[in-house]
Amino acid sequence: MMAAAFLVLLAIYLACGLLFAIPFMLVGVNRIDSHAAQGSWGFRLLILPGALAFWPLLLRRWWSGLHEPPEEGNAHRRGANAERSTSGTNHAL
Repeated sequence: MMAAAFLVLLAIYLACGLLFAIPFMLVGVNRIDSHAAQGSWGFRLLILPGALAFWPLLLRRWWSGLHEPPEEGNAHRRGANAERSTSGTNHAL
């Protein structure tokens, strides 16, 4: 009984994802990533499974009007940015 309910919910989620993925591949991907705008039809078919799985996140990003992917914020990038900001100062030995 519980497995059947899970499968029904999964089917509904994937059906919503499919309804979202078709217009997203045609129009939405061009709006949220300028590099993807030059993508071929092969590229668009490759992103179909991801659009099906992550459709709520992509929909939120498309509706919010973000035009470029966010910059990654890991420890290495933060350290490099901190080093870059302090490298302009003159350190006396």
